[in-house]
Amino acid sequence: MIDLHTHSTFSDGSLTPEQLVGEAERVGLAAVALTDHDSLGGLARFAAACAKSRVRGIAGVEISVDLPPSRRGGQPAGPSAEASMHLLGYFIDPANPQLNDHINRLRDGRVRRNNDILKRLNALGLALTLNEVAAYAGENNVGRLHFAQALVARGYVRTNQEAFDKYLAKGKSGYANRLRLTPPEAVAMIRRASGVAVLAHPFTLNLGKAELTNCVGELAQAGLQGVEVYYPQHKPKLVRQYLELARQFNLVATGGTDFHGAPVPEIRLGRGFGTLEVPDSVLEQLDALRV
Repeated sequence: MIDLHTHSTFSDGSLTPEQLVGEAERVGLAAVALTDHDSLGGLARFAAACAKSRVRGIAGVEISVDLPPSRRGGQPAGPSAEASMHLLGYFIDPANPQLNDHINRLRDGRVRRNNDILKRLNALGLALTLNEVAAYAGENNVGRLHFAQALVARGYVRTNQEAFDKYLAKGKSGYANRLRLTPPEAVAMIRRASGVAVLAHPFTLNLGKAELTNCVGELAQAGLQGVEVYYPQHKPKLVRQYLELARQFNLVATGGTDFHGAPVPEIRLGRGFGTLEVPDSVLEQLDALRV
């Protein structure tokens, strides 16, 4: 059993890289990929922990990219989603200069964005401080999920999802935009960092079948190598559709739980809602694409 989509305290997960590896070993995973959002900060600790365990560690990252307006089929679901596309990079070189430069630019842009979000929320009469929000971030750069958690703690909303629905989702009064690459730029960056580029959770794009096919085809021409087929929210009909997409464009059909730990407690590492199973052969196929 493998899980190729997980998050640690270096993005919006609740487990440290070491705890994530420990949990992977406890549940019997043969391999796990750490794919923090726009962050490489946990990979060294993750690799060190995997070296002491029976679990094979895959160095990864999840890059948020700008989804062109012509591709936006609606507002994606989920407490941390917005009108963007997410690309996973597997087997990346954490020391790659271009990748690190981009991550650093994102970090600086996130600081500006967080200040903008805080000003907007304060102007709405929601008394929060950045220190208060940062308390939920652990080692991670502060993101919108941490604002949601602070809003819940203050009693302004009941759940993280309500915080996004009322204030933090794209188009809402507390939302502020941030720097992103275009999808082809991100694919190229992942490939140059010795990585394998994969489209994450296609259902969040909210595209019709024909438009999604065109979108994946364009990405495949730009160098995309895989598509996330096995995912907790992908019902059997979607799995069949995405398997066909993978076959059509000669892409690896990958999968993972998008595990966050406490922020999304119903998602279990390696099993999603309890029934997800990513074939071990996926890792062999990805291995074959490594530079």
